[in-house]
Amino acid sequence: MIVWQVTDMAADADQIEKNVTKSVNELKDYVSDKFGVSRQRQEEVIDKQQASSSNNVSGLATKVLASLGTILTNFVLVLVYIFLLIFFRTHLKNFILKLIPAANRAKAVQTIDASRKVAQKYLIGLSLMIVCLWVMYGIGFSIAGVKLPVFFAVLCGLLEIVPFIGNLAGTGITVLMSIAQGGDSSVIIGILLTYALVQFIQTYILEPLVVGHEVNINPLFTILGIVAGEAIWGVPGMILAIPALGITKIICDNITSLQPYGFLLGEEKKKEHKPFQKKIKGWFN
Repeated sequence: MIVWQVTDMAADADQIEKNVTKSVNELKDYVSDKFGVSRQRQEEVIDKQQASSSNNVSGLATKVLASLGTILTNFVLVLVYIFLLIFFRTHLKNFILKLIPAANRAKAVQTIDASRKVAQKYLIGLSLMIVCLWVMYGIGFSIAGVKLPVFFAVLCGLLEIVPFIGNLAGTGITVLMSIAQGGDSSVIIGILLTYALVQFIQTYILEPLVVGHEVNINPLFTILGIVAGEAIWGVPGMILAIPALGITKIICDNITSLQPYGFLLGEEKKKEHKPFQKKIKGWFN
């Protein structure tokens, strides 16, 4: 279905180019009227920039090929890491237990099991939530009149792996492409309303039911963890940042000397005042 949608997008490439050219011309007219820079002067500046960029085409091609090589290498390494970590998981667990005094090993086993369950529940819950987002975005974008709604729904859902930033990026891309495809203001408003409604459902229904509150890291350290994960391991690091923080919090909560750090990573406890969520949970249970 995605391939079919992308094929349709390629078929509309000429129309998209016309719409983009029209928007660029309107922008030039606006700059000329408001700032007094003639269109001829604007085109001279653009031609100058393009001329300087063309001199670096060979260097750009080299950088692109090097980046592709790095991506392929990292992809293979990720597969190797995953295989080895799964294959030696028992060995690594036994190594950790040997570092701990015998009197504390029972508690250590409980901590390791709790950490495993949190990471597993988060990743499975995130996958289920992404599927739900595909359905909701697909329905909303179809009603709003977005061209290729399935493609943009899948894009917005996949970008959800990066909290806070991903959903905004996906919606922004959808808005820009809709404008490039000739969408009017009603389509843009429909996209924004879909985004608002989906975020409401995701925050107050999907996340409590599907993902749960086990990984209750406060937003500050969530963002810091994502940034650090990307710096260490790129996209895989961004995906694994939140479950890694959840595991860290569990370890801190179970070690007396580290409990203040667990408190720092976690969210403030709030009073239960969400009867609607409880009612929904009752329906699912």
